[in-house]
Amino acid sequence: MRQVAVIDPGSGNLASVRRALERAADVPVQVRLVRQAKALRDADHVILPGQGAFAACRAGLDALEGMVSALYEHVRRRGKPFLGVCVGLQLMAERGLEHGTTPGLAWLPGEVAPMDPHGADGRPLPLPQMGWNELAFTPGAHPLLEGLEPGDRAYFVHSYAWRGAAPDQLLATTDYGGPVPAMLGAGNIAGTQFHVEKSGPVGLRILRNFLRWTP
Repeated sequence: MRQVAVIDPGSGNLASVRRALERAADVPVQVRLVRQAKALRDADHVILPGQGAFAACRAGLDALEGMVSALYEHVRRRGKPFLGVCVGLQLMAERGLEHGTTPGLAWLPGEVAPMDPHGADGRPLPLPQMGWNELAFTPGAHPLLEGLEPGDRAYFVHSYAWRGAAPDQLLATTDYGGPVPAMLGAGNIAGTQFHVEKSGPVGLRILRNFLRWTP
């Protein structure tokens, strides 16, 4: 049975992530919500959800004794498949600029900065970007996108976005006053700015692909 550790940094939304994983699974899977670093030893796959402010989510992660070190050991060194969701993606950046400057995990180059979107008429667009937006990507760009088509929609809620991504790590974008990073990844790590657990069949397909993923 595949063991999936969903890390709880105290930002909520964990139950819906677990339900979505269990619904998406087409292989035997046990989903555990974890707050102890030692739980990552037995995990086959690791997910870090997050919602709210970057600084608060980083503080919540740091408050879990040994968790940042365990993530480095099991994800970065041992190569366990990892998925960051919403702020869980953002925490992979070098820093976040929400409520001051907060260091990220620095797993991928770039920073999380305030959005400043404008429509075709030059007027500012509302923030947060909230709702269903189309995904733009090259088919075959990544195993987690298998079975999806450019133009499929996912559910976004955010006012800050990744800036300075390496082109080969930018897996998908959406449009909100211009291109906005929607999915990034490299090697055994990936993340979505949108909420996979709220993105209907698109999100379930990504989670199913993640559970099958053996990078």
